[in-house]
Amino acid sequence: MAGTQTAGAEGRPAGAHGAAEQIIPGADPRLYNEDLAPVPPNRRTWTGYSIFAMWMSDVHSVGGYTFAASLFLLGLSGWQVLASLLVGISLVNVFMNWVGKPSLVHGIPFPVMARVSMGVMGANLAATIRGIVGITWYGVQTYFASKAVATLVLVFFPGAASLREMSLLSLDVLGWACFLFMWFFQLVIFQRGMEAIRKFIDFCGPAVYVVMFILTGWILSQAGLDALDLTLGDKVLSGSAAFAAMGNATLLVVSYFAALLLNFGDFSRFGKSERQMKIGNFLGLPVNFVLFSIVVVIVTAGSAKVFGAMIMDPVEIVAKIDNKVAVVLGSLTFVVATMGINIVANFVSPAYDIANLFPKYVDFKKGGLIASVLAVAVCPWMFVDSPNPSLSKSHSV
Repeated sequence: MAGTQTAGAEGRPAGAHGAAEQIIPGADPRLYNEDLAPVPPNRRTWTGYSIFAMWMSDVHSVGGYTFAASLFLLGLSGWQVLASLLVGISLVNVFMNWVGKPSLVHGIPFPVMARVSMGVMGANLAATIRGIVGITWYGVQTYFASKAVATLVLVFFPGAASLREMSLLSLDVLGWACFLFMWFFQLVIFQRGMEAIRKFIDFCGPAVYVVMFILTGWILSQAGLDALDLTLGDKVLSGSAAFAAMGNATLLVVSYFAALLLNFGDFSRFGKSERQMKIGNFLGLPVNFVLFSIVVVIVTAGSAKVFGAMIMDPVEIVAKIDNKVAVVLGSLTFVVATMGINIVANFVSPAYDIANLFPKYVDFKKGGLIASVLAVAVCPWMFVDSPNPSLSKSHSV
């Protein structure tokens, strides 16, 4: 698919389809549709800030919060964790620039770019695997966000607690209502296309920082400056054990971003220039991730002094504040944040991946609709809230 043969697609909005032959003469409709075609210059609207905001949306979530806090429980001192974070996220930054450049140059998404090295069938396999992971985690993140919605509902309508007495497929009625609300809301945003997604995540990431800084200030006012401790664990490793733990922390950081490392091209294809992409990656990865981790560990350490137990779920911290305005603001913010990471990390990729499997019949928006339906079918709450004692213990680290 030659990157120079895009003139016929210019001026046509994303998702508009005609026969493949009308855009690129001789193109096989089994391999091609306009959403998989090279992005024309007039649709490359992602600046460095947009990519920066995308990474903020990816990190600033309940899952990202818990992950960052868990790194400080490995038995390392604060400076050792920060050093590991910096090394790991710097590697991710380099890898993202490498992975993003081909799609930026040619304007094509991950599954199409994968055809270069893996062939058409091999690319379908890679896209299918990435799509399955994305669909599963889309359901999980939607469930996480729905729990924050349930917190809001119970604050203003305590009687809704009675809905928890009835359940279907291991999820109570209140849980179903909140889950389907979040599912539908995200789908509405997604169906408006990539430009709407860009505008949405431009807002999500910064909004979480505002609330996190407010929450940090409140925690420090309640716990005192002693909460400024970057070591959460009871024991601090030394010698070879510390070195090994630092290596583990570095690899964990890289693995956290592994999924998006595969399909970053789905976003970089809309970038204005390579320079803009690199600026966005640098601000959104090394700078943003380390700063967010510091804020997280201060809040987590402070929660132990304020509430008597270390709380690694920010929604739970917000719910314990005896102020309805604070609960509403905090819960809404983390709902928005979780929606941001869900659309970025878990919705866009499966949409392209499914479209790549059946280009003649499925476009980007139809692929997203299929992915969202499958995300409900996997019943994510069943393995997130597993009754298995060993799994429950692993979630309470």
